[in-house]
Amino acid sequence: MPKTRKTSSPEVKKARAATANPTTEAIALRAYQIYLERGGAPGNALEDWTLAERELLEKSSKPRRRPAPKLIAA
Repeated sequence: MPKTRKTSSPEVKKARAATANPTTEAIALRAYQIYLERGGAPGNALEDWTLAERELLEKSSKPRRRPAPKLIAA
């Protein structure tokens, strides 16, 4: 008896922006910005990293709003 192939329809994938996590590079850049905002003073690199990661995750999870239409004054 021949084997039959299981066929399936392609899966629908969610929009990339809705599920995308921040990249390592984006987290590193934000952590460096936090370090600079602190005046370059020694601190805790792990705290900077986790704060940066948390900020970027919150930012990416918020729904994006469309800008309000511009009103043209006559």
